[in-house]
Amino acid sequence: MIEAELKVRVRDPEGAIQQLERLASGRVEVYHDTYYDTPDGSLRGEDRELRVRRVHGAEGTRAFLTYKDARVDDASGSKPECETRVDDPEAVRAMLRGLGYVPVIAFQKQCRNYEFEAHGRRMLATLVRVPEIEGTFLEVETLVKDDELSCALADVRAVLDGLGLTERDLTTELYTDAVAAARRPSAAGRG
Repeated sequence: MIEAELKVRVRDPEGAIQQLERLASGRVEVYHDTYYDTPDGSLRGEDRELRVRRVHGAEGTRAFLTYKDARVDDASGSKPECETRVDDPEAVRAMLRGLGYVPVIAFQKQCRNYEFEAHGRRMLATLVRVPEIEGTFLEVETLVKDDELSCALADVRAVLDGLGLTERDLTTELYTDAVAAARRPSAAGRG
């Protein structure tokens, strides 16, 4: 399956929450994401991702192992995705390390998730704040087969349009890149 997703920077987070609450009740969750790669960075070099995510919310804690292949649409950054729930994230981390993968970056995402139907598709809209990055983001996604990507992205755009978000709000910036940049010492501090 492909995660047909568009991400926007949100200028009015409270207004976005009000709009989203009309579609579904929001679910507040905190994600703790750890991304893995080979020591030589070959996954990143091939635009692939391997992640362990712990999700903390009102319904408890759950964990997932996710693999994303290289993007199939540069404009949106949409990628094929395989994800499975795991009972023991520490065991998965040990397995990944045993297979030669190393953790390359870990960070927290503060999320408010909205699940709803739109345009005949199951949609997930996630309002995101990453403490190390300035601003608020909204991701709207749906899982589709390869041949449905173009139509699915049009449906996702229609959801964003309905929320008053436009093409100029779109971003393909990766959280991993933004967090890594925020953690780099400034040129002035390197002396």
